[in-house]
Amino acid sequence: MIRTVIGALLLFFGVITMVVATVGLFRFHYVLNRMQAAALIDTLGILSVLSGLIVLSGCTVLSAKMLLIILFLWLASPVTSHLIARAEVTLHPAIEEECEVIHDDGTI
Repeated sequence: MIRTVIGALLLFFGVITMVVATVGLFRFHYVLNRMQAAALIDTLGILSVLSGLIVLSGCTVLSAKMLLIILFLWLASPVTSHLIARAEVTLHPAIEEECEVIHDDGTI
């Protein structure tokens, strides 16, 4: 009974954080702001949802697989966010007008 309640609370918290991330995606106008909302909140939401599923499933092989998914997402999310930001800074023609950019040589 306690395991079910804890699992359900983690699932609920994860879904709420993902809804907040979705609202953030629609409220922000610039791609770097959208990326920030998606990367940070989705990581917490996915962690909470998968943790809730791990608690509900108990100590099984499925739980180990979900732990590996959490590990992969925690490693892949910062890399993909960095690549998206780098592409936006490189490809946006008027990036200096919208935000402060620090170039590779250290100049602003």
